[in-house]
Amino acid sequence: MQARELNIQGAYVFTPDIHRDARGFFVSPLLDSALTEAVGHSMFPVRQMSLSQSRRGVVRGVHYTRTPPGNGKFVHCPAGRVVDYIVDLRVGSPTFGNWDSVVLDRETCRSIYLPVGLGHAFAALRDDTVVSYMLTVEYVPENELAVSILDPELGIELPAEIEPQLSERDTAAESVAAAKAAGRLPDYAECRAIDATF
Repeated sequence: MQARELNIQGAYVFTPDIHRDARGFFVSPLLDSALTEAVGHSMFPVRQMSLSQSRRGVVRGVHYTRTPPGNGKFVHCPAGRVVDYIVDLRVGSPTFGNWDSVVLDRETCRSIYLPVGLGHAFAALRDDTVVSYMLTVEYVPENELAVSILDPELGIELPAEIEPQLSERDTAAESVAAAKAAGRLPDYAECRAIDATF
């Protein structure tokens, strides 16, 4: 398995070996040894696994979790294809405000690791796209926040070939500047301290 750090401190994309034959293929999108070597600690405690299904054009995010408790994520796309977006929302981070993107799909079986404090979004490029999330905390509605993927200061580039379809929540999400001014964004040092407990 190959690991590559994104242009956001602590976020990684993992590309596994895929074993193919006439029957199909076998792959392990997550290896604890590879994660440990890349990020410096063992697999985080998985408290929830979730799946979302989306049709082509659906855009979800940018979602993040109030810190504390914070939420680490391991994201994989076992069916379909997405452009996955990772946004550094940790105030005080050397990469605060940066974003990066990776295409996740069944063909490559790539996965993304997001440490505590990062925002996550994706745009579905195919119908019946499934995204899998392993999370370090269980979902608590009042802890789940969002900033706008359309925030011009972020400058996220959505795929030109889709007609974006956003939920009401994501359409109404605030800008990063508004979330920062209101004290809703995570603190970098606090996020790092939570990551160190994994």
